[in-house]
Amino acid sequence: MSWGRTLLALFVASMMFLRWYPTEGPITLVPALLCAVAGMAIHLTQRRRYALQSHGIRQERVRADVWAVLWMLSLVVVLSALGISAVWWL
Repeated sequence: MSWGRTLLALFVASMMFLRWYPTEGPITLVPALLCAVAGMAIHLTQRRRYALQSHGIRQERVRADVWAVLWMLSLVVVLSALGISAVWWL
């Protein structure tokens, strides 16, 4: 369920970036596209991830999805860097 909330948050953030397009210009398209692509990646891999977790619960051996967490961490770092750089440039 937390990936579903993350997916929703990324699409909302993408729409917020697009809302700033008329005043800030094309620079807002980069984080908007990054959020949208990340949201689509989560959406496309969510069923497989839930199936693996469900299978792990049945086998009483659940493994953490380290790559998904690291990928999300890197996304947050990149979005933060874009936000900080936008404050300095704009």
